[in-house]
Amino acid sequence: MTEFAARERLVKICGVTSVGDALMVRDAGADALGVIFAPSARRVDEVLAHEIVDASDGIVHVGVFRDDETAFVVAMADASGVDVVQVHGPLDETLLKELRRRRLGVIKALSVGTEEFFEFDETRVDAILIDGIEPGSGREHSWDALRERHFDVPVIAAGGLKPDNVIDVIESVRPWGVDVATGVESAPGVKDPARVTKFVQMAASAWGRGGKT
Repeated sequence: MTEFAARERLVKICGVTSVGDALMVRDAGADALGVIFAPSARRVDEVLAHEIVDASDGIVHVGVFRDDETAFVVAMADASGVDVVQVHGPLDETLLKELRRRRLGVIKALSVGTEEFFEFDETRVDAILIDGIEPGSGREHSWDALRERHFDVPVIAAGGLKPDNVIDVIESVRPWGVDVATGVESAPGVKDPARVTKFVQMAASAWGRGGKT
């Protein structure tokens, strides 16, 4: 288990696109921030990602990828200095070996109810992120499939989360972590300090009431 997965819990703010937002997210009490290298309104290049990572010590930095070749993932991870790689799409042994050789944490994203959701061997990675059918859309989705599928590694809940519903999600799903992007923004890629702070506080409140297993 990598250091990040040994944490008691994880609040991740994804889609950070500026140093200023990174510092705000860290100071609001989040445990991790995500920089997106996949096609998205929140996509950053390796230069900006490195600036964000370099400026915001004291928080876990996650690089987010989707259906990318091993060479690209490795190059972006090396150039940016992220601590963890989050993979949407195939995770083959070559990529996993390269990430492990660099001692990077690995999160595998799965969409609820898909064939991969039920068949992926989660013991190969440090954590599983559960999202909807359209990752990154910010849309809420059903968590019913989690009642049929047990995971032996930490689970991060994602998809449609926001300050007003994160307590309900934590108390019903009992995840190790929560992940949000759209739900704490004032515009795509622009984080709203009040929403970020409230999200972190609401998550902490839910776990404090026993929402975490």
